[in-house]
Amino acid sequence: MKIHKEGYPTILITFIVIGLINFLSFYYSKLIIIQLPILLVSLVFFYLILHFFRNPIRDVEVNNRHIIAPSDGKLVVLEEVFENEFLKVDCTQLSIFMSPLNVHKQWYPVNGEVIYSKNHDGKYLVAWHPKSSTENERSTIVIQTQENQRVLFRQIAGAVARRICNYSSKGDEVNQNMEAGFIKFGSRIDVFVPKGSKIKVSLNDIIIGGETILAEI
Repeated sequence: MKIHKEGYPTILITFIVIGLINFLSFYYSKLIIIQLPILLVSLVFFYLILHFFRNPIRDVEVNNRHIIAPSDGKLVVLEEVFENEFLKVDCTQLSIFMSPLNVHKQWYPVNGEVIYSKNHDGKYLVAWHPKSSTENERSTIVIQTQENQRVLFRQIAGAVARRICNYSSKGDEVNQNMEAGFIKFGSRIDVFVPKGSKIKVSLNDIIIGGETILAEI
């Protein structure tokens, strides 16, 4: 299992802490009934941390007409909205909720140039809260395609996720096979696609980042 670079510090700290806990349990207690449960819980917890920071390599099919899912998760919002941060037009919003068990790295949904990338401080409402998209800590990225279509996607911190890693800078040339960022622990991704795009998914669908086609432009 390949581990994402964003997980290295957390994994190291976790390893040191559980190592110390188990050393103390074996040093101060001679009872296997105490030592064994602590050891087993530590191993399970460490495995879950490793699993969270897994970094699967996916063969992303690059296609200029497709808007692909930036992340794993479940589609929890599919509606027509007015995007008022940058695009200032009516769009179709698709929101993907990521549980702590999902892969938490992000891919770019389209090929093109990054024309906007901004990080916002904010609250830590639960990721499915309607206001999390505008009030939580978040990063907003806008990509303009070669066909002059603009797609906005937003990394949103949740009640557990407290760190967003946004790899985008204005002027970057990006494609769907590139990594866009990472969010630590449970979180959400909003994608705003041009109104009139052919939507290829339905509410409550299970989404696979880099593979599921959300829409066609």
